[in-house]
Amino acid sequence: MVEMGWAIALLAYVMAVVFGTKILYSVMRRRGLPHNVAVYYNRKVIHVLAGGVVALLVPLLFSGPWIPFALALLLALLTYIPHRVGRLMYWFQTEDNMYEVNFCIMWGFSLLVLWLLTGDARVAVFPALLISFGDAVTGIVRNMLFGRRTKHWVGNVAMAVLVVPLGFLWLGVWGALAGLIASIVERYEFPPIDDNTLIPLASLAVLLPAHFLGLML
Repeated sequence: MVEMGWAIALLAYVMAVVFGTKILYSVMRRRGLPHNVAVYYNRKVIHVLAGGVVALLVPLLFSGPWIPFALALLLALLTYIPHRVGRLMYWFQTEDNMYEVNFCIMWGFSLLVLWLLTGDARVAVFPALLISFGDAVTGIVRNMLFGRRTKHWVGNVAMAVLVVPLGFLWLGVWGALAGLIASIVERYEFPPIDDNTLIPLASLAVLLPAHFLGLML
């Protein structure tokens, strides 16, 4: 019951972040930023404040993966419905893709798989940290430089600068390696498969073998 209470509190927090960025959107628009630039900044703010902060809290608040996984699926549903009914949350959603839905699904899926297979919550949340913080910095840097969504390599360098040291501090050499590979694959996408899918899969491909070979101490 305590963990369910934390889940409800985190859901309320995430929804506050999502609707709080509506205010941020209005501020950016009043300052002359184009719609697409404001939307893209908001998406990355949500990555950090919702996805990243919650991922950091999961090992502290939950004893197993199922409640965080269910919360991620609920958020995936809540972000999918506006696309389905044609009433987008315009301040962060776009008509041309539903990648924020992918984000929620892969956030929860990678956490579930790694937690069940390794039994270690710190390992389990690492892919979520990569797509939350790492992918956010790529978008912020590219948005500042180009004012549009693009896959320019400068974003990958910015991501590596952040997540390779983060990975080393979080999980040692294998965390750093997972962060480096994730920084490379972030540049690619094969719609509807995007970086929110490729980054967790790439990190799973590094962390699981390292765990089962006893290399990740």
